[in-house]
Amino acid sequence: MRRPRRNRASSAIRDLAQETILTTNDFIFPLFLLEGKNKKSEVESMPGIFRLSEDLILKEIEACLKMGIKGFDVFPVVDEKYKDKTATRSYDPDFFYLKTLTKIKKEFPEALIITDVAMDPYSSDGHDGIVEDGQILNDETLDILGQMALAQAESGIDMIGPSDMMDFRVGYLRNVLDEQGYTNTGIMSYTAKYASAFYGPFRDALDSAPKFGDKKTYQMNPANSDEAMIEAELDFNEGADVLMVKPALAYLDIIQRLKANFNIPIAAYNVSGEYAMIKAAGEKGWLDTDKAMMESLLSIKRAGADMILTYFAKEAAAHLALQR
Repeated sequence: MRRPRRNRASSAIRDLAQETILTTNDFIFPLFLLEGKNKKSEVESMPGIFRLSEDLILKEIEACLKMGIKGFDVFPVVDEKYKDKTATRSYDPDFFYLKTLTKIKKEFPEALIITDVAMDPYSSDGHDGIVEDGQILNDETLDILGQMALAQAESGIDMIGPSDMMDFRVGYLRNVLDEQGYTNTGIMSYTAKYASAFYGPFRDALDSAPKFGDKKTYQMNPANSDEAMIEAELDFNEGADVLMVKPALAYLDIIQRLKANFNIPIAAYNVSGEYAMIKAAGEKGWLDTDKAMMESLLSIKRAGADMILTYFAKEAAAHLALQR
């Protein structure tokens, strides 16, 4: 008689029979970059996550590399004084974000550096596109994003992440990069980015919430699954190198569907709200933070994610090191 419990009888047999293995090679650590020097500011709604100035972010990357974390997604914290309706600072070569990216790649050429291509951090409207008469314009925004992507590619980064979830982004940016000789700059597409309630702490970190309305005209309806397949097919055909699902935990079924249907890497963004709720429950003593963290990350990989953007990257790496 078959008894599955025989393969769970000891720690040794459980380890040998384990189907999904989580390693530091799975992690991409999102970082928040501040202007200035020697500045460190904790994100109140994300305990343990900090906005860091250039000098400290370089130290953070160095420490993470020593822990085995090789991928980083760098987001700029842009002061209101720099914001305008057309995000002009996003492609200014003298702006602190672009200058810091250049320094990061010069100091750590072995690190994978991903950037954010979107208007909202730089926009006085807080939206991902040009706003006109209360409407977020799709096609008119493309030129700004193209200039932004080129400026980032010129800094030497490895991959751009067009995150606004509007139409034609991947194909347009792929053409812009290729025409200027940046054929090796990859594109991680925010393919299935849902209009989620789990983004709140991230918007706290960047102070990038919309000044009016919401993002439901360009981010996906949480009720939809087939629509993710349409978005994925478009991005795949337009030249995306990686397809992303965001958030992760509430959309494990979407990760699984993309993995089963597209033969390129699938990324999942374990977003700020998912991080914050585990941290908050752990601080209350309602669950074991480390166990909940590792179980969550394991579930994301089990669903089919080849890479996981997570604020738990350092903590998970430390936990995995203790298990060796």
